[in-house]
Amino acid sequence: MDAAALRRAYEAVLTEVDGGGFGPPPDGELSAEQIVAHLAANDELMSEATEAVLVGSPFAYYDLETIHRPQLDALVSECGGLDGLSALLRATSQKLCALADRLGPAAETPVDTVLREGFDLDVDESLPWGRALDLHTRVHLPMHLAQLRALRRQPHLA
Repeated sequence: MDAAALRRAYEAVLTEVDGGGFGPPPDGELSAEQIVAHLAANDELMSEATEAVLVGSPFAYYDLETIHRPQLDALVSECGGLDGLSALLRATSQKLCALADRLGPAAETPVDTVLREGFDLDVDESLPWGRALDLHTRVHLPMHLAQLRALRRQPHLA
């Protein structure tokens, strides 16, 4: 588990979020606000799993509830939009990174893991928790970064 890489992945996402200027999503896709809400909610679940691993408690990690739009929309409303969501994501990502720093050999602890994000990520097996965090770093966060970049409004050509 490379906590420094995790921090860099979050910094790239947060830099994109802070840039603002997002347009509406294509039909059926998540808005920028919903993407950030998803990431923050997912961070909370990953932090719970990491805390359990650190104290030796069994834990199963399922990233299924965080993608339901009513829950995402409620979190968007609760945070008051993109600025509040950005602040929340900073806090949740910092917590997860701090916990990842502490993992050490516990990163090899197997955790029943379910991750589903379109065609890019489909995991339903027991994984060493450090491997799940690595997938989050190398696949999940970059996938959502690409979604955010795609939502950036393009200037109209004169």
